[in-house]
Amino acid sequence: MVIFNLQEVLPLQKIIVLNQELKIQFPNAIAVTIKREDLIHPVVSGNKFRKLKYNLLQAKAENKKTLLTFGGAFSNHIAAVSYAAQNQGFRSIGVIRGDELREKIESNPTLQFAQECGMQLEFVSREDYRLKQEPSFVDKLQQQFGDFYLVPEGGTNELAIKGCQEILTQEDSVFNYICCAVGTGGTISGIINSALPHQKVLGFPALKGDFLQDEIRIFVQNENWEVINDYHFGGYGKVNEVLIDFINQFYADTKIPLDPVYTGKMVFGVIDLIQKNYFPAHSNILLIHTGGLQGIYGMNVKLKNKQLPIITIDV
Repeated sequence: MVIFNLQEVLPLQKIIVLNQELKIQFPNAIAVTIKREDLIHPVVSGNKFRKLKYNLLQAKAENKKTLLTFGGAFSNHIAAVSYAAQNQGFRSIGVIRGDELREKIESNPTLQFAQECGMQLEFVSREDYRLKQEPSFVDKLQQQFGDFYLVPEGGTNELAIKGCQEILTQEDSVFNYICCAVGTGGTISGIINSALPHQKVLGFPALKGDFLQDEIRIFVQNENWEVINDYHFGGYGKVNEVLIDFINQFYADTKIPLDPVYTGKMVFGVIDLIQKNYFPAHSNILLIHTGGLQGIYGMNVKLKNKQLPIITIDV
């Protein structure tokens, strides 16, 4: 158990990040523990705090008054940036993928929350959104909104990875496998950089495709990692009744809430791999809970609209 004093970045109470061992009897004497990064903060939780920590400090050092970032309809990153910006006295702008969402703010819990935190929402077409890394597109945004500190989509940059390198602590040296969900690749890159030689890092992408390995290699030198692409459930934000039932049953058994976009898929994947004898006997596995629980509200809206079972977790 490690106590963090986060006052220098966000005026939060001292946070206890708990390593919680699952009281589940796995085959082959395998032990599984979850690092509860979701407990850092109800909104700026898990990897979102880690990624924003040094970016907020840098924005202050550069005397920036505005944060601008990018995200989709139910983005944990958008919610986190909007809250952190308001909390720290920044103006915030969120460039949102999908101009049709302009008329759907009231029915979207994430966008509604961001707007209530003072974030100015700028909706763009999906075609324009793909240009978000082009200098000409960023120049247009600067002309429109003035000077700002740019936080990339998902928060991933070198400062974010520096923050994510602080996830693992000395007490985590007892584990020989470290597992986490993968979105833009920043969190797993930080974990890879700080993992010890005897540890293997496994990433479980929430997106389809093999491109993430190239993204991760930009930021890491170590080779003790692997990306497992079998548990995305159809792609980003895609779920089915099997995953929802798993998340609900896992919560009933452990009282640990999982989000359906990232951590839920990762935990499902790890337990499935245990059953398939992927891990050697007596493996000691650490799962990183990256937070993102606010996404449950938006997912339940989608599930209700499709007349599917919802996630029955109190968050």
